[in-house]
Amino acid sequence: MRTLSSSLRIKWCILRTSIEERLVYRGDFAFATLVRFLPIVTQVFLWGAIYQASGPRDSKIINGYTYGDMVAYSLLVMVGRAFSSMPGLTTGLARDIRDGSIKKFLIQPIDLLDYLFWHRVAHKLVYYAVAFLPFAFVFWVCREYLRGWPDLLTLTGWFVSLAIAFAIGFLIESLMGLVAFWFLEVSSLVFVYMLLSYFLSGHMLPLDWLPEPFGDVIRLLPFKYLAFVPAAILLEKYNHQQLGLELSQGVLWIIALWGMNRLALTKGIQRYSAFGG
Repeated sequence: MRTLSSSLRIKWCILRTSIEERLVYRGDFAFATLVRFLPIVTQVFLWGAIYQASGPRDSKIINGYTYGDMVAYSLLVMVGRAFSSMPGLTTGLARDIRDGSIKKFLIQPIDLLDYLFWHRVAHKLVYYAVAFLPFAFVFWVCREYLRGWPDLLTLTGWFVSLAIAFAIGFLIESLMGLVAFWFLEVSSLVFVYMLLSYFLSGHMLPLDWLPEPFGDVIRLLPFKYLAFVPAAILLEKYNHQQLGLELSQGVLWIIALWGMNRLALTKGIQRYSAFGG
């Protein structure tokens, strides 16, 4: 009981300290948050041009998506990516391994992955506290393209999918950071990941547009949970049975990625030699 209480106090301390750290530079953080909304304007005009290329855009359907569906999809993908993106996680972890800063986690009673997780939770809490009003404004402006509220089960599944998106995004990027135990420079790996993730997550276009069997293989990977699945749920592309199956597979991917992170951390520490002051 005492161990559990101590663990919860440590987690709370990490979360509180990380929130305070984010709020120190709140002006810069708020500006960076608002700038991230600019690409959505480009996407709305881009899809408008695509749908209008061969006739009235509002009456045209491409692969089961109307123009309104694509605007809604772009907005919902932005929400999903806001949960799943982890800017600086991989490079920061690799830097700590390279310069020896990581050794503090080896001599103090704080688990590295636990610390990084709660640090990212704090980041998202501050991010959405700042971004809530801009998100609400954008969705209000585009309200004519959005469908009505889904049923309670679908809405609950959407919230669960956002939590899955956060967990999978965190675990993938932390795993790439742990690769620095073997390869001190991971910038090329991060570049390749960002390039592939933009397509494989459904950020570029809906994954159900992809032809078989190529699309079937991609939809087996965990990347779809970073953007496509949360958006598809609110667009009601899944019935209740399919929704349960997708979320269950997402939980399995979390367990698998968590195991790979633990294995990489254990093996990495065994071969680690501390550098730096």
